[in-house]
Formats: sequence, C-alpha cells, structure tokens
Amino acid sequence: MKKLGTRGLRWLKIAHLFFVSLWVGGAISLLIIFFLARPSSGDELYAVNMALKLVDDFVIIPGANGCLLTGLVYGIWTKWGFFRHNWLKVKWVMTVTQIVFGTFWLGPWLNGNAAIAAAERLGALQNPVYIHNYTMNAFWGPLQVSLILVMVWISVDKPWKGNTKKQGTGGG
Repeated sequence: MKKLGTRGLRWLKIAHLFFVSLWVGGAISLLIIFFLARPSSGDELYAVNMALKLVDDFVIIPGANGCLLTGLVYGIWTKWGFFRHNWLKVKWVMTVTQIVFGTFWLGPWLNGNAAIAAAERLGALQNPVYIHNYTMNAFWGPLQVSLILVMVWISVDKPWKGNTKKQGTGGG
C-alpha cells in the first residue's frame, strides 16, 4: 500500500497530537473537577456531574477516538505499521483496552451519576447506585489517567525499540 509523503506525515502527526491533547487534557480535567469540586447544594451537585459528563462527551471521547483513528492511519499508511515494534504493540493494547473500559464502565458510571443527580439533586448522595458509581470512578479514573500518561511516555521514549522481526532474516 502506498505510504504517506512528508507533508501527509506532518498533518497526521499534528492531528494525532491534537487528539492526544484532548484525551490527556480532558482526563486530567475530569480528575480535577471530580476531586476538587465540593458541591453544597443539589443544583451544584447536578452541575458538577453535568460538567463531568460534558467533558467526557465532548473532549475525552473525541480525543480517544481520534487517537485510535489517527493510529490506524499511522499503521496503514506509514512505515510504523501496527506490530513492527514492541512499543507499538503495547500502545495498541493499551489504547483499545482503555477505550473499551471507558465505553462500557467509566462512561456509564459517569452518565448514570449525571442522571441520578438530575433527578434527585442532593438526595443522590444517599443513592447506593450513585455511591457505587462515584466510588468506581474515584478508583478507576486516576488509574485510567495514569495509563494514558504511560502511553504518552511510551510514544516519546519508545522503549523496547527492537524490531519484532528476527535479526539476520532481512528485518531491520
């Protein structure tokens, strides 16, 4: 398959870095809001939960999906491929795992709490589902952000650089 030229690679890198910035910045923003907001009324509790939902819906989700899509373009139309280097394999597994975990667990917990806070306002703090969702996000959210930062480190440092093709077989 034909590979991207220099200009295409530059635009791809810009797009990928843009989406990485959204994903990382949004995830850190969620943690800041989640752990530092101290709502004192039902309306404030609802507003905090809606802010979390909006950051997730309009910053984190587009950032994560943009990273996945630009990563696919890198894999198909550049020399990097998908599995040529061990660090790329690790990044693919981490990216897909984090998107799946966010889609099926973190996101629904966050959205569930926004809905509960919308209906119950301050009473949500006594709702066992709200408490469970909050506890799960309080534990898994920081872990997710840490793993995203590990992926940034992997992208920069490229540990395990060795080409996965064996030496002496024509692979580099």
